[in-house]
Amino acid sequence: MGKPATDPNAVPAVRPAAGRSGSLGLAAWCLYDWANSAFPTVITTFIFAAYFTQAVAATPVEGTILWSRALTVAGLIIAAGSPLLGAVADCWGPRKPWLLVFSGLSISLTGLLWFVKPESDFVMLALIVYTTATVTYHFAIVFYDAMLPTITPPDALGRISGWGWAIGYAGGLVCLVICLWIVKDNGVAAFGLDAAQAEPVRATAIFVAAWFIVFSLPLFVFTPDRPATGLSLAEASRQGLRQLPRTLQLVRGNPAILRFLLAHMAYTDGLVTLFAFGGIFAAAEFGMKPEDILVFGIILNVAAGAGAAAFAWIDDAIGSRRTIMLALAGLIVSGCGLVLTRDEWGFWALAVLLGIFVGPAQAAGRSMMARLSPPGIETEMFGLYALAGKATAFAGPFCLGVTVQLTGSQRAGLASVVVFLAIGLLLMVTVKEPDRAETASSRKT
Repeated sequence: MGKPATDPNAVPAVRPAAGRSGSLGLAAWCLYDWANSAFPTVITTFIFAAYFTQAVAATPVEGTILWSRALTVAGLIIAAGSPLLGAVADCWGPRKPWLLVFSGLSISLTGLLWFVKPESDFVMLALIVYTTATVTYHFAIVFYDAMLPTITPPDALGRISGWGWAIGYAGGLVCLVICLWIVKDNGVAAFGLDAAQAEPVRATAIFVAAWFIVFSLPLFVFTPDRPATGLSLAEASRQGLRQLPRTLQLVRGNPAILRFLLAHMAYTDGLVTLFAFGGIFAAAEFGMKPEDILVFGIILNVAAGAGAAAFAWIDDAIGSRRTIMLALAGLIVSGCGLVLTRDEWGFWALAVLLGIFVGPAQAAGRSMMARLSPPGIETEMFGLYALAGKATAFAGPFCLGVTVQLTGSQRAGLASVVVFLAIGLLLMVTVKEPDRAETASSRKT
């Protein structure tokens, strides 16, 4: 088993790897997806974001602007910090301590959102707490994702990643349904919450925090972790700082990794924009009401979860690269259909089809990164993966906004999103995926 490199110019040696996990450990790892998906579903997308813009901010327009700025600031911090944290963690060894710290911070901050009352005096508190919770949430994801290649056999990476995504979609939706029940009059009747102070809505933050705690615990108990390298945290930090530039050089010299990260950057911009503006498009073009858009979002998530689960086997059968390409092709076809259709039933059918392909594009992206990551620096590679997903996250919404402004057409704006997906697909064509024997050989310790 290799020891950490001490020569500052040396290529990082292979570090101690976690043992392959049994079924219980893998199930516990997937359950973390169920646990953490409550945050983006309830807090970022459906309930707390709407509460902030409608009840906390001075006006809905101001609230939307401030919320988008909070997301932008969080994205920049995540992009800058993820690779560095990954480099330090790889030099130190275990990932679960980092995962525990950042999960705990995100959970605690989520619970603090309870104190955001429906008054403009609480705008700054809401923005600071939410932004910090989002940053720590995504830092935790880096360490979580990096565990995948060290606990999973190479021939099962697609299934485990896909099942994790599918379980995550399901967990987010189950939590959302319960939170909607709390928000309605049931929260007032069952728990004596004060609707005038928006306590049923604020209580969902506490529920999400509790949900996150309960369902993330099995991972820390049952899923194996890499052993420590023997370095102190201070020394690991110094080595990590020295290692990051070398890893960036490694990526530049590895066409497969570099092109995949660029492809991931492009198609993730498209996916993020689809989720952010899909409801706006539905309301503008088909006159959907808020309750209809909520149903639309739920159906889209159900379809994405089903797609992630179904394509998990396909990933392992034909490879992550081809699975991503198939998913992107499906997204492009369904996206073009949405641009052209004028029929509401056609819109619903195409939206479901689009959702089915969203799940595997995300899940296979994670398994592809796991297959490409050199042993010993997986966390750092997933930090770069997070960087690629955040670095240009503004580009999709920006292009959509400019297109709509220039053309006055929501459909033209949606068409601009398809361009990002097409760029991602073209870049994926040039990526070479390691074969199974090569991946399995590199993971032996």
